[in-house]
Amino acid sequence: MIYEKIYLHENEDDVYFEMFCSDDSEEYWTRKRPAILIIPGGGYQICSDREGETIVRLFMSLGYNCACLRYSTCEKASSEMPKASRPLLEASKAMSLMRENAEKWHIIPDKIAVIGFSAGGHLAGTLGTMWDDDSIYENLDIPFGSNKPNAMILSYPVALSGENAHRGSFDILLGKYKDDKELLEKYDIVNRISDNTPPTFIWHTYTDDCVPVENALRFCEEMRKKSKSSCELHIFCEGGHGMSICTKEVACDNAYVGKWKELCASWLEKIFK
Repeated sequence: MIYEKIYLHENEDDVYFEMFCSDDSEEYWTRKRPAILIIPGGGYQICSDREGETIVRLFMSLGYNCACLRYSTCEKASSEMPKASRPLLEASKAMSLMRENAEKWHIIPDKIAVIGFSAGGHLAGTLGTMWDDDSIYENLDIPFGSNKPNAMILSYPVALSGENAHRGSFDILLGKYKDDKELLEKYDIVNRISDNTPPTFIWHTYTDDCVPVENALRFCEEMRKKSKSSCELHIFCEGGHGMSICTKEVACDNAYVGKWKELCASWLEKIFK
């Protein structure tokens, strides 16, 4: 196992990503593997452990090398506004570094996905729909497109900033600019869907009482209208918010909703075939 911890800002020890890679061995079927950038949720207040380490273990068991991002939260999240979204810059830098170090970390550089949960789903969706935003390249010295995911997985995502929004996430992300209509529209990821948006897998529960299911439905609807990329959507009839891997380990033991893992694995294998 290769493990590295990469800090994304000087003199800050709470914003980083951890890289978990299978080491090189003649006993493995392949040296290079597809990879996934994991973005936990937490309403931009925290980075949830339940949607971090457990997801690393899940995707490593499926043959992916994994990075888990601990992005800026609370006051730090909005510290660059309105110049740029600090979490988006961090996700962009992490994705770009994964490609830059593909040889060292045994990654197939054109098979890197992003997965996000709740507010982390918003950040993953922001990366997938806004990877080409000018503000990123004005603030980061990275090659154009090096931050673009090849596939995107949105788990009960915060997507809408207007009706059916999880307002708390936007309040923290935008900080003192939380009522700025232009910024609210900019960071509504449904508004940012285009032909440059990667293939997307979405899952949500119909009875989610925190982030309304309309966030997933609208994203899929707009993908069909605005993008040539494919979109697969699964709505489970029952279940709450923040279910992660749907096991006792994360206090959400629900094998039926847990089928998202098999569905997602099959979808990702097809996309990366």
